[in-house]
Amino acid sequence: MFERIKEDIDTILDRDPAAHSRLEIALCYPGFHALVFHRAAHWCHVQGWVTFSRMISQLGRFFTGIEIHPAARIGRRVFIDHGMGVVIGETAEVGDDCTIYHGVTLGGVNLTSGEKRHPTIGNNVILGAGAKVLGSFTVGDNAIIGSNAVVLKEVAAGETLIGVPARTTEEHRERGSGFSAYGVVPGECDPYATQIAELQKVVKQQAKAIEQLKAALEEKKQK
Repeated sequence: MFERIKEDIDTILDRDPAAHSRLEIALCYPGFHALVFHRAAHWCHVQGWVTFSRMISQLGRFFTGIEIHPAARIGRRVFIDHGMGVVIGETAEVGDDCTIYHGVTLGGVNLTSGEKRHPTIGNNVILGAGAKVLGSFTVGDNAIIGSNAVVLKEVAAGETLIGVPARTTEEHRERGSGFSAYGVVPGECDPYATQIAELQKVVKQQAKAIEQLKAALEEKKQK
């Protein structure tokens, strides 16, 4: 228990440049508090104390603004940064070394009780602020889900997804152990934005050609 707490504090010190001391983290970081509440709630849930475990999770939600269902499985060295509005559903699983920013939802679209309804997040995944991952599929290791992306299907390992609905970028490659704050990759390019930019270029070229044709016709008329 105390080893996991120390590990969580060290993880925050490593990933958050705004963290100045272990005492500050222990007293002031809601993401850290939410994980402590969740471990207690999850233990109670495993013992079969379902209602009591929900009471603990709701208490954690009240104090932190982060809602984690007691049945959800959370790995080691997970960092919930800021955290307000994070929702992690009943059958969700989060791997080791993940970073979750505020407003993230790991939700389900299947209403059948007793079935796997929520996503499984691999190791070393970054979920950007406001990202929504909805469904019972897997997000592979080292994936990046950009801020406000809406993910509705499986994500391959090392892939970078952005947009609504989420789509892969040209830079979807293995990140290794590198860290990208807020799931932002320098130089990443939205494929839709690239296509629009290409269309704008074509439209400008066509407009220029039309102006040249008009000028040629006017010159011919004058002759």
